[in-house]
Amino acid sequence: MSKIYLPEGYKPALNLYDTQRAIGTVKRLFADTLCATLNLYRVSAPLFLEASTGLNDDLNGVERKVSFGIRDTGTDAEVVQSLAKWKRKALKDYDFRVGKGLYCDMNAIRRDEELDNLHSIYVDQWDWEKIIREEDRNLTYLKSVVRGIVSAVCATEMNLHAMFPQLERLPLHTPNVTFITTQELEDLYPDLTPKERENAFVKEHGTTFLMQIGGRLRSGQPHDGRAPDYDDWELNGDLLFWNDPLQCSYELSSMGIRVSPESLDRQLTLAGCDARRELPFHKALLAGELPCTIGGGIGQSRLCMLLLGSAHIGEVQASVWDAATREACAKAGIPLL
Repeated sequence: MSKIYLPEGYKPALNLYDTQRAIGTVKRLFADTLCATLNLYRVSAPLFLEASTGLNDDLNGVERKVSFGIRDTGTDAEVVQSLAKWKRKALKDYDFRVGKGLYCDMNAIRRDEELDNLHSIYVDQWDWEKIIREEDRNLTYLKSVVRGIVSAVCATEMNLHAMFPQLERLPLHTPNVTFITTQELEDLYPDLTPKERENAFVKEHGTTFLMQIGGRLRSGQPHDGRAPDYDDWELNGDLLFWNDPLQCSYELSSMGIRVSPESLDRQLTLAGCDARRELPFHKALLAGELPCTIGGGIGQSRLCMLLLGSAHIGEVQASVWDAATREACAKAGIPLL
């Protein structure tokens, strides 16, 4: 049985039919608002990539990819885990200019995901990427983009409440964001685990952007794993909200300013991933052939959960769950799709 939390007295705000209507509404409204806020244009995304390109996201570097052989090409393909690297190459291929970006509907399979209320093997998110100037590679610019995303979430939520009065019992989020680095968080709660630190801080401060994820902290351990070849570990972060039904911190988005040739070189060495230097994507990046960008992924099901007050991600997406989980959720009044 997957690890689940069953909140006492939980009842969905919407019935199954209205939940489906609301999911479609959230996805349409938020995509439109995000595009207007960040100047993004929709492009088509791949479901799988050739393994030899090095474009698939390695996440923490230990997750097994879903792979298969293609008969007519004689090559191996991998179902995407995210499109963090593919998007940067696409911006160059599509000849985008500074200040403009792309977004796509990303669907992935993460077969090794530990299943619980917030995690599924099926991942759906808005993957976005935008070209920036070299001088924009700083925390001030990163924070301004984060505030824009949070404003888009709040605008979507307000429209959703107007269309579905049943949601009025759920509190509205504010556009206020608290920024803190992983080292500052460790200093505040040195005796807690990374997840416990997030829970404690977000419960007190609300919407939080936790910055600088990937490198080792003064304790000798990183706050969390992060692949070395897309985000700059000094210029990235996770956007966290408080999930009231589950009483825990809740990651809606992982994002950041992408690696420069210099930071990629440094992070590949720190992560022990020097072999990647020979892959086509990494060669191009190290040679300075790809544009400076900022980007991230915003969970579609995660956003629907947040705005509908859901207790389980299976309420807003169709995935695979073991029989014991389905039975326990049914008894607790949590309808899994």
